[in-house]
Amino acid sequence: MGCLWRSIAVSALITSGWASGRAYTPLHEAGRCSIRGSCGKSGWFGPELPCQYNGLAVEPETDVRKQLVEICGPKWNTGPVCCTGEQLETLSDNLKKANAFISSCPACKENFFNLFCTFTCSPNQSLFINVTQTEESNGKFKVTQLDQLVSDEYGTGFYNSCKDVKFGPTNSNAMAFIGGGAKNFTDFFKFLGKKNPPFGSPFQINFPQPNDYPEKGMRSLELEPKRCNDDDEIYRCACVDCEAICPTLPEISESKYCHVGLLPCLSFGAILIYSVILLLLATATFGHIAWTKHSRRRSERLRLLQDSAPSDDEDEGDMIHNTVDRPQKNYWINTICDSAFSRLGFVTAKFPGLTIGISAVVVGLLSLGWIRFSIERDPARLWVSPTSSAALEKQFFDDKFGPFYRAQQVFLVNDTNPGGHGPVLSYDTLAWWVGVEDTISKLKGSKTGASLDDVCFKPTDNACIIQSVAAWFNNDMKAYSPNTWKARLNACADSPVNCLPKFGQPIDPALVLGGLNGSNIAADATAMIVTWVISNHAEGSPEVERAMDWEKSLKDSLLGFQEQALSRGLRLSFSTEISLEEELNKSTNTDAKIVVISYIIMFLYASLALGSTTLSVRSIVRNPAASFVDSKFTLGVVGILIVLMSISASIGLFSAAGIKVTLIIAEVIPFIVLAVGVDNIFIIVHEFERVNVSHPDDIVEVRIAKALGRMGPSILLSAITETIAFALGAAVGMPAVRNFAIYAAGAVFINAILQVTMFVSVLSLNQRRVEDHRADCFPCVQVKSAGISLGSANGNGYIGQYEGQDESALQKFIRRTYAPLLLGKKIKVTVVVVFLGIFTAGVSLVPAITLGLDQRVAIPAGSYLIPYFNDLYEYFDSGPPVYFVTRELNSTERSHQQQLCSRFTTCEQASLTNVLEQERKRPDSSYITSTPANWIDDYFRWLDPGLEECCVEDGKTCFRDREPEWNITLYGMPEGQEFVHYLKKWVDAPTNAECPLGGKASYGNAIVIDDKRDTIPASHFRTSHTPLRSQEDFIAAYASARRIADSMKTSTGIEVFPYSIFYIFFDQYASIVRLTVTLLGSAFAMIFVFSSILLGSVKTGMVVTVTVIMIVVDIIGTMAVFNVSLNAVSLVNLVICVGIGVEFCAHIARAFMFPSRTIMERAKNKFRGHDARAWTSVVNVGGSVFSGITITKLLGVCVLAFTRSKIFEIYYFRIWLALVLFGATHALIFLPVALSFLGGEGYVDPESGGGLEEDLANRRYRALLPGDNSDSDDDY
Repeated sequence: MGCLWRSIAVSALITSGWASGRAYTPLHEAGRCSIRGSCGKSGWFGPELPCQYNGLAVEPETDVRKQLVEICGPKWNTGPVCCTGEQLETLSDNLKKANAFISSCPACKENFFNLFCTFTCSPNQSLFINVTQTEESNGKFKVTQLDQLVSDEYGTGFYNSCKDVKFGPTNSNAMAFIGGGAKNFTDFFKFLGKKNPPFGSPFQINFPQPNDYPEKGMRSLELEPKRCNDDDEIYRCACVDCEAICPTLPEISESKYCHVGLLPCLSFGAILIYSVILLLLATATFGHIAWTKHSRRRSERLRLLQDSAPSDDEDEGDMIHNTVDRPQKNYWINTICDSAFSRLGFVTAKFPGLTIGISAVVVGLLSLGWIRFSIERDPARLWVSPTSSAALEKQFFDDKFGPFYRAQQVFLVNDTNPGGHGPVLSYDTLAWWVGVEDTISKLKGSKTGASLDDVCFKPTDNACIIQSVAAWFNNDMKAYSPNTWKARLNACADSPVNCLPKFGQPIDPALVLGGLNGSNIAADATAMIVTWVISNHAEGSPEVERAMDWEKSLKDSLLGFQEQALSRGLRLSFSTEISLEEELNKSTNTDAKIVVISYIIMFLYASLALGSTTLSVRSIVRNPAASFVDSKFTLGVVGILIVLMSISASIGLFSAAGIKVTLIIAEVIPFIVLAVGVDNIFIIVHEFERVNVSHPDDIVEVRIAKALGRMGPSILLSAITETIAFALGAAVGMPAVRNFAIYAAGAVFINAILQVTMFVSVLSLNQRRVEDHRADCFPCVQVKSAGISLGSANGNGYIGQYEGQDESALQKFIRRTYAPLLLGKKIKVTVVVVFLGIFTAGVSLVPAITLGLDQRVAIPAGSYLIPYFNDLYEYFDSGPPVYFVTRELNSTERSHQQQLCSRFTTCEQASLTNVLEQERKRPDSSYITSTPANWIDDYFRWLDPGLEECCVEDGKTCFRDREPEWNITLYGMPEGQEFVHYLKKWVDAPTNAECPLGGKASYGNAIVIDDKRDTIPASHFRTSHTPLRSQEDFIAAYASARRIADSMKTSTGIEVFPYSIFYIFFDQYASIVRLTVTLLGSAFAMIFVFSSILLGSVKTGMVVTVTVIMIVVDIIGTMAVFNVSLNAVSLVNLVICVGIGVEFCAHIARAFMFPSRTIMERAKNKFRGHDARAWTSVVNVGGSVFSGITITKLLGVCVLAFTRSKIFEIYYFRIWLALVLFGATHALIFLPVALSFLGGEGYVDPESGGGLEEDLANRRYRALLPGDNSDSDDDY
């Protein structure tokens, strides 16, 4: 299309003429011509060529004069000229074509018209035109080549006035059409003068340097160019076409991290505080050592003066210290909880069948909700709240303008050679690729039979949009040879307007060529890019089904073409619209196997580990038959079954409520519930075994009641804090996080209820089986040799079952070695220093956390999409389109027109398109790179009566005789119903060579017209982002677009929002940092409140909360080290970390606040006060925490290391491994030490605080434990 604009030279052609071999313009003087009239065509279908004529200029006839003034202006009212009426007809036709591109900038138009009017009609032609070549025809000489002298001043001014003029329909510069994309005036003139019939100049026009031209008597054209910011307002251009006239936008205040040197302020502050703490600690330590030495010397001197015999008081103190260290107060909430759980345990143990039946029925009823089970797979509905701005804006855009196009893209790259990258294009490669495209054009869907022609996007209704290098060759390499193809390629890349594809719009070289690395030679490109644009429709519509069917055929074909490309030494990568969703589902299916294996391993371990609570190698050797009875494998399986029941009940309950399951829920919830459930099961079983040893004479129901009464409040503490921590996420708008939080909270809560009811009932049945000598897994088989009945004092006939029972190796290690070592003074100080150091490192690394979720991480490692995304980021040098959408802005009113337009004198300086144009000029911060497609400017320009072929109604040019007339002040433009009337005609007007401003191709779906209200409910202004090559770029581009829209809304009141296809996936990052801080902060606050209430101590509640905070912060620091970015997936995992962190800490904290008397008394003389209770807590539940949650999770997490999915390897394996390691170390190392320093005062444990009978039972318990007499001071 743009080549036609060079045919302006046709008028010059008919007005210019040269010959070679002799002086065709011998005389160069004022008033003398060089060319005049027409001497015939250059071929059968070529344009007319001018005659060589060196005679005097002549006065034109009246009608010719009138015609000349109409075309070139009033300055041609008088004087002789060198043109004829026939030449003026040709000149007028061609200037009209150029006018469509440049009329928006009066200075450019004036310079353009002036150059060619002077060239054609100036009476002084011979002074600046010299004919250099002619052809004889019927006794006359047709001019085929000439020289025209134009000064550098005029050439530069002419080019500068036009270089920034925009052509809205294509979002490009008009220079691409009128100058072939020239970068300077020399190239501009070269393009204008190049012989290129029938679309360009019919003869060659050269523009030599005037100062070096040898012909005497000649000089450059005496013209003064108009500037785009000319002092004369008549010629002044709009801001969008002239950077010099634009107002300066306010500076953007960039929000960056505060830094101290190279360190972020947060990191610097954390390191500084830690350093100060270390310094104070070192000072205190050295001071304490010095004071201790001084006190020891003083004590020795005093002892020499006193009687060294011990007093009776000292002996008495040693006797009663255990009573003093043991808590003496009761906590009423704990007493109530203890009593309630004791009664619950007694009832469930007494009526196990009824309890199990009721539990099964309730779970079954809740699980009926599975009939409404559905999985949400659409990422747009996962990561963005349906009520969020991004979701509502996408819905608005899709409803008003239709869904965004479906893109299919291919990269052909030459990087398979050992020598590195090389040019991808050759004659043979192009010939092969033309065949590939031909094959694809004939593809049909396997189900619907849809072809490319049926599903592609056709802006002009006659050709599909296929952006390809092959289109520059008209998809036919037969017209070119191995010697000519490069010239054609380079010419098309330099001037795409000369190589229009079938769909009629020039192809930007950046869309089809990649890897040029600064080279201007298109043949050097190392990558070729091809894009097929497919029409999109509403989800689930028949049109979309047909498109998807064809895309599947395309995918299968391209997989085959990959092999052909490799055989040519090339690599082909591609993506279809359906590819990403298919690969994500494939990734999920692959991950499912790994996840299932992980859970199976955890199930097996939990079942086997539970069975070993009363078994040891020594006991098996002593009585092998007893192992069949004492095994608890069945109990472990039931415990795991309860975990699955709680998950099923939660899913059924919330599915019935219409809350969809997400893949995150399916993959993560079992991990959470298993972590919590197994830990609680271990704690209940371990405590029950202790009760069996200390109270073997009680009936099973009483022993169950005692065990649950002691551990029930601990389970309540962890269940409440975890449930609330997860439930807080339900307030989050992001569905992926909200739905996960709801399901997790429900599953944890239901699991806790089943554990203290159904599991306790099963535990009582299991105990009756054991006491009846029946085999585990086969209760019908009685193993009589498993034990020796010592009588039936309590009616159960099995008193001696636990006498002499072995203590497990883990428990013995914790009691004898680990706990005493941990609570040594030097070790405690070391623990605090080390863990605070790790916490400081975690805080320091927080600013290094990045945002985003790379698509390459979410798909399987071997997916064909990974090379495509790599190529997209490396070679595609064009950004995604972005639309600024107006809502309910009545553009039929003048005031609103002025808020949108940019090319008319009364347009507001801060109009929408003026602001976008200014933002385009600072792409580093705005991420906008192309001129906005301004439909209202192009619509009004289409109405210009000077463009006679554009708006025609009833055979007449619109607005020709209208009052007020069309003018650049807008006051001659239509409003109201008239505006809507012509607008409807414009959006149906074709875009063609006669009128490139027709709105159908470029704006057919950009405007919503309301005939009934005579208004415009919605319209959009299209521009594009800079190339976005990373998640950071996408996030920054979205934030910038939001900033621009918000600033326009604030300054003008226009209801405008930005929209691009990727925005809905990146909307989460606008608030994810704030959301993360709010969610985690709220969870920490709830943990503090409920742990303080249930533990009866603010100090202990604070220690627990701080420990959980340290766990989470350390995990966040690990995320920075292992490149785990913050997104919805990692946010879900951080919420998990809070819940599991509480599970790690809750039982130890409660065992500290309500220490078991029987265990605490074993601390003997080594530990006192807080240290004694800390020792008790580690000995009491440390083994359960280690074997019940740490080892279980560690086994399951390690399996995830073998997944093929990067998303599982990065976002689950790395975070969960950090969770297990930090959770276990903080709970088993840091927390007991912190409690020994800062924990609150303890309370009496009701289950350990009985009278004489209880005391005698405890004494018996200690006497029965083997090796108990070894707990001397020397052991510690």
